[in-house]
Amino acid sequence: MEPLTSGTGGEGATGAESIQETVPLDGQGPCIAEARRHAAGFLARVQGEFGLPVSARALDVTRLVVSELVTNARKYAPGPVLMELRIVGGLVEVAVWDSEPVLPVARAADPGRVGQHGLEIVMAVVQGFEVRREPVGKRVTARIALTDDPDGKLTGRIPV
Repeated sequence: MEPLTSGTGGEGATGAESIQETVPLDGQGPCIAEARRHAAGFLARVQGEFGLPVSARALDVTRLVVSELVTNARKYAPGPVLMELRIVGGLVEVAVWDSEPVLPVARAADPGRVGQHGLEIVMAVVQGFEVRREPVGKRVTARIALTDDPDGKLTGRIPV
């Protein structure tokens, strides 16, 4: 599916503007891979159109977070999913809305448990994490630093 909205508006990365995109996902079939592709394309546009630096790690972590959040939405909530991508300051926000009102809870670490580690992984690699109920369903938001790379390698360019 194509993004519902794409563009600027509000507070954010380029001063008075934010860079954002909302992507409807049907919650079926290949929607997880589709969501990862949209996230990678969004960060490529952030680099190409706005000249913001995006580290290789930020791209990888964003794809991982998108995969985990959309997988959870698809697994636990019936129906469609909305994914919002937004640049705010030096962060990319990934917000995933689904129709299930029950809030997810990270389980205690258990190396013997097989599976169900997605939320733990997300919380370990992001700079911010928030879950809130909506009038219908819930929204899970993760924030990832655009230039957080231990090797200091940026795949974008620094704006002048």
